[in-house]
Amino acid sequence: MTSPFRRPTAEELAAAHDTTIPDVAAPGLRVLFCGINPGLWSGATGRHFARPGNRFWPALHRSGFTPRQLRPDEQDELLGYGLGITNVVARTTARADELTADEYRAGGAALVDRVERLRPRVLAVLGIGAYRTAFGRPKARVGRQPEGIGATAVWVLPNPSGLNAHYTPDGIATEFRRLREAVEASEAEEAAEVGKAVEADGADDAGEALAAEETPDARDER
Repeated sequence: MTSPFRRPTAEELAAAHDTTIPDVAAPGLRVLFCGINPGLWSGATGRHFARPGNRFWPALHRSGFTPRQLRPDEQDELLGYGLGITNVVARTTARADELTADEYRAGGAALVDRVERLRPRVLAVLGIGAYRTAFGRPKARVGRQPEGIGATAVWVLPNPSGLNAHYTPDGIATEFRRLREAVEASEAEEAAEVGKAVEADGADDAGEALAAEETPDARDER
């Protein structure tokens, strides 16, 4: 594995082909971001979205998910923000078009199992084409999907690769920001519901205590 700032050599990049790298994940995350598969830079460094020019880390900061732009070698700090990273397909390739449809479908099934185990609030798949193939949703659009995975909401965001000419950096950051705002709204709604439940429990307890005080002592009734 290379140091944080050294460019991988041609030999290191070639050796990274078909390798895998660990997820950055934990149970109960706010958002589990899901790339298509690791590129050669990621395979060589062990860090997600490691290739210079990838717009994931800038979009994460510009959308308000992180207070500053993290470097790929700081990826473990994401867990402190309730964020994580995984991939649809674990195998490292130079380009996503080296993956087969069968790999996408198998990766989608494995991703469902992972999400059911980790139970993040949101799964955000970074790439509409990957999502359509992996989940058999040929008409899916960017944004929140009508089908979740258990209690986990599923969103599709643009592929942040520098090769994605369909979205500018501003456009990618905008879609990330929409997700952040939706997550925060969901968290606020859940907190309000919990507050109401606690308040209701408190009222019930107070009512029971008052009723007990007003009940005549059994000895007085004789």
